Amino acid sequence: MNTTVKDIARKRSHSHSAKRDFEDLYVAVRQQERRVYTDEQLMRLPQVDPLHIYHKEWKIRERSCERLLARLRKKRRPLRILEVGCGNGWLSAKMADIPGTDVIGLDVNHVEIDQASRVFRKKNLEFIYDTFNDSTFENEEFDVIVFAASLQYFPSVVTVLKQAQAILAQRGEIYITDTHFYDPLDAVDADQRSRDYYSSLGYPEMSEHYFHHSISEFWGFKYRVLFNPQNILNRLFGNDPFYWITVRK
Repeated sequence: MNTTVKDIARKRSHSHSAKRDFEDLYVAVRQQERRVYTDEQLMRLPQVDPLHIYHKEWKIRERSCERLLARLRKKRRPLRILEVGCGNGWLSAKMADIPGTDVIGLDVNHVEIDQASRVFRKKNLEFIYDTFNDSTFENEEFDVIVFAASLQYFPSVVTVLKQAQAILAQRGEIYITDTHFYDPLDAVDADQRSRDYYSSLGYPEMSEHYFHHSISEFWGFKYRVLFNPQNILNRLFGNDPFYWITVRK
């Protein structure tokens, strides 16, 4: 792969302080929420013990993972994949199991990136510690870019999608999974719930880094909703609360 951790660090060194501020806060919240996993637990994700505090949540993510992997396998061609906000890397590792893929997992959380690099050792898989912006992958292209449970940490859907489209190959696709989207009025209430939640954890400032987006922010993009939790049948018979959206150039 063309990009190395050393190259990325050199290009982005000027943003180190701001990156560390968010990272330290994010790691502290993850620890408080009991979302930091042992190496053994990480290797098994998205499967967790039935008594695990987040068992129900992981069952949802297991289903969304299976849908994504099935779609990627159907492409039947070599794929260069970028996961933005990969966290501990479990989904990147799953995508790297697809024959013909090269996968990069990107995250600003050094603790989980280090763990991912240690646990998931595959020739076609690389983990990079950095933010995602216009210069992160200059002069590179990806066939698939994935935002799984990470879009809510970007203040503008429009900005981040344009940045992703700039490095998207022809016939490429962006996938957004495991992400809530709100009606504009609901977003106000959701924002207050987040503020109350992070305050209860002792980290009220985290709410300034968590954003509540709506589907209307995709207007102007070539997007398609592959799974809509608000569909009447899904509401009646399903228990998956997250949208699955794909965006092309």
